[in-house]
Amino acid sequence: MRWTRAAGRGLLVLLVVLTGYVALGTRAQEGPGDGRGPLTLATAGDLTGYLGPLLEGWNTTHPGEEVTLVELPDSADETHAQMVTDLRGGERSRFDVLNIDVNWTSEFAAAGWIRPLAPDRFPLGTFLPPVVDTATYDGRLYAVPYVTNAGLLLYRKDVLEEEGLPPPRTWAELERYAETVAPRHGLGGYAGQFLPYEGLTVNAAEAVYSAGGTILGDEGSRVTVDSAAAREGIGFLVRGVREGWIPREALTYKEEESKQAFQDGRLLFLRNWPYAYVGASAEGSRVAGRIGAVPLPGPEGPGTSVLGGSNLAVSTHARHPDTAARLIAYLTSEPVQRQVLTRGALPPVRADLYENPDLIREFPYLPTLRESVLAAAPRPRSPRYDQVSLAVQAVVHDAMTGHQTPEAAVRRLAHELDAIAR
Repeated sequence: MRWTRAAGRGLLVLLVVLTGYVALGTRAQEGPGDGRGPLTLATAGDLTGYLGPLLEGWNTTHPGEEVTLVELPDSADETHAQMVTDLRGGERSRFDVLNIDVNWTSEFAAAGWIRPLAPDRFPLGTFLPPVVDTATYDGRLYAVPYVTNAGLLLYRKDVLEEEGLPPPRTWAELERYAETVAPRHGLGGYAGQFLPYEGLTVNAAEAVYSAGGTILGDEGSRVTVDSAAAREGIGFLVRGVREGWIPREALTYKEEESKQAFQDGRLLFLRNWPYAYVGASAEGSRVAGRIGAVPLPGPEGPGTSVLGGSNLAVSTHARHPDTAARLIAYLTSEPVQRQVLTRGALPPVRADLYENPDLIREFPYLPTLRESVLAAAPRPRSPRYDQVSLAVQAVVHDAMTGHQTPEAAVRRLAHELDAIAR
């Protein structure tokens, strides 16, 4: 989750619009602690402060039901660890509402840490269809989509235009441009997020999916990674480092480091989330006005992005679950979702916002992002997702650093995932 600096102006207008909205979703939740009252909302670090003003809107119009924002570390891995530690505390938990990575829904639901939600309390029919599936587990709704995301290929439009080349649609084109065009312009070829952390799990899954493979099936109970497609996908990443069109420095990149390298003018191509497009287009970026975005390429054409984003869930031990559900309805309302995009540069879950002409003028990548989200696939779903992700990170990083062949890496990963599944 990444953000751009939120401005304070326009909040009064937002408050007026939303004052009438709070009538939605007023039925009491099941379980202990029914009723209304103050809450805490836990989230990964809000780097630009956009979320605080949105919650001020709620707090101003809901006396007695104020929300306190608890910001955890910016790193997804660290946020996950702190949330799990808190939720394991049972009734001593500090967190009522959790802004969780879409891939934690299954884990948290299977562990009994978050409560089922009534689908008719939320505007699920207005969302982009793939995002709703990320909020379900075992056929029930356990969270509500808040932000979606899909990986895009950012590229130096000025460089490709000078060379008379279209943006790459296949891995072969990407490799050729990264290997031949980039050095002529003093640039590194291609980078993603290749440090062994959650971002590498995403990049590896996208490579496997784009080649037509999968990693797990049946909610994590079946291992499917040992395939020719997985070997091709991991081989694409390994080959890039070995042949040099993926700079070795990229093996240390997370989202921010890779974004900085691109906006400093050091890369021809970058796989990242849409927030990186916004940052690279902003004042002070060395490539502002000279970049484009297309769907991720694959072996024969457009590839498959991992479906990113976050969902809002209610802790099993939330003090006031009815207020929690109404807060989630507020945060997924159309006016607030618009602010999520315009103030936070975060992709909203509301489908109609992707077709709004005014928003497309401000955020030109929206049609491409919509296309990528609709074609995206979730990360491997498993109640033991944290273990699955750690295994993927370790194995793929070893392969990219030359310690294993793609074939050996895939065999090892299948063995480790099989042990986790059992």
